Amino acid sequence: MSAARGTETAAVIPPAFEAYADESLAQAPAGGPGKNGLLEATFARTGEHPTRLVHDRVKVPYHLTGTLDTDPAPGLTTLVTQEPTGGVAQGDRHRLVAEARAGARAHVTTQSATKVHSMRANYAHLEATLRAEAGSHLEYVPGATIVNEDARCLQTVSIELDREATVVVADVLVPDGLSDHEPFAFDHYHARVEAECEGRLVCADAVDLRPAERDPQDPASVGEYGVVGSLYAFVPWLDDLPDLVEAIDDRLAESDGTHAGVSTLPCEAGGIVRVLGRREADVTAAVRAAWDEVRKHTLGVGIPADRRY
Repeated sequence: MSAARGTETAAVIPPAFEAYADESLAQAPAGGPGKNGLLEATFARTGEHPTRLVHDRVKVPYHLTGTLDTDPAPGLTTLVTQEPTGGVAQGDRHRLVAEARAGARAHVTTQSATKVHSMRANYAHLEATLRAEAGSHLEYVPGATIVNEDARCLQTVSIELDREATVVVADVLVPDGLSDHEPFAFDHYHARVEAECEGRLVCADAVDLRPAERDPQDPASVGEYGVVGSLYAFVPWLDDLPDLVEAIDDRLAESDGTHAGVSTLPCEAGGIVRVLGRREADVTAAVRAAWDEVRKHTLGVGIPADRRY
């Protein structure tokens, strides 16, 4: 087994990325020292006390400086992940594992946008595994993912949740067309989210963009838009799911500069939001508006202030 494949986890790797993995690098091997990032975080809470980070394990290029207890939701703690290396390079394999024990409330985010640099060989894999036990509330809302010219980026999110748990996942893709390059000049971007609720598959969603094979801006893909935002709200315990979906739809209708929609997930496990726009700020604002409605229906309070403003 090659060094590149030896560092992969149980996540299913699409065939195209399996082929990329055979490409050797001139510098450190794919998934080698400094390129095989790992962040494990376990959150626990007792009664009405604040949620605490009770276990963490970090390998470069991930870095942690503790948690924040500034969220408006009672008992909810915030974990800000940091990558001091300045971005994601070819051959990088970054894995994040976040677990919320029964009753815990946690929000995991990033210090800034994730920048995926240009590549000459191989690919980068950004993997997240989220587990939520009964009564817990776990959010994974990182900054935007900026994919630069000639980059190959695989993003996978795997979720396991109890029927009495809440999990929220968000993602905003910013193509390099917002810089000096032509729009969608990257090689390959594939993002997949899969979720199981007590062993039942309730979501299997993917965004697969290969500009050299098919123009992402044709009418059947993103059309005239360039930025893609997604939000997944897994709330299998919520009795008023139709009210939440309607509230999100109303908020999205108020968003300027975007084209958006919301759908209900199978088994009434939650909802999925997709947002298209020309500017990252507009798409992010729409995703945050949907997230705000999820918060109000599940925690009774809105989202925290955006740290960028």
